[in-house]
Amino acid sequence: MGNYLRSLRHRRRKRLATQYARTTAGDQRVAVIGLGRFGSSLAGELMRRGWDVLGIDTDPGLVQRYSDSLTHAVVADSTDPEALRQLGVGEFPSAVVAIGSHIEASILVTSNLLEAGVPNIWAKAISRQHGTILERLGAHHVVLPEHEMGERVAHLVTGRMLDFIEFDDDYALVKTVAPAIATGMPLGESQVRSKYGVTIVGIKRPGQGFTYATAETVIETGDVIVVTGKTYDVEAFSELS
Repeated sequence: MGNYLRSLRHRRRKRLATQYARTTAGDQRVAVIGLGRFGSSLAGELMRRGWDVLGIDTDPGLVQRYSDSLTHAVVADSTDPEALRQLGVGEFPSAVVAIGSHIEASILVTSNLLEAGVPNIWAKAISRQHGTILERLGAHHVVLPEHEMGERVAHLVTGRMLDFIEFDDDYALVKTVAPAIATGMPLGESQVRSKYGVTIVGIKRPGQGFTYATAETVIETGDVIVVTGKTYDVEAFSELS
């Protein structure tokens, strides 16, 4: 179970890196402030994607650990606006505040980045209240990795889902074993979308890779499918036998 949860956390950070990369085009520089588990993993993924990463932390040990794997890694107190100015962080198109456990520091750093004029700021929050404060402060993107991971694991534990990702506006993407009502006929004839409010977008047969689903696709017993729709609808659909 421990390895499985670590795998989920890794995939979550990869998605965050993908989301982050899509919101910034051209200038591929980012300052990651806080090199704990979340920040270092995110920074490493961005490096793997070809980004220039400036890692900042107050812990010399962490900075030393990641000095060879990041473009630059420095020891600095980012709650001090002068430290950020000297590092030129205000000239970066983006920054990630990966500080979570020290809420006051997280708020101060986010405020300093806003004052410095960084146009794209991502900030980690450890609670919804923390996230609300960061949003009101002006952070452009707020993520709650622990909270979102908890919700995701709860869905996997209590249902038949094999994977679950929830997006904005109560919309979800789910991987699940195909229920019997969707098997044995072309998707266009099964009327899954009109009856259950979901769309089957992908299918995987045992021993094969995922392929896109079309109106002519016939799902068989034991197939794994990828379903999208409103969270309540995909939850209900995945529980059908």
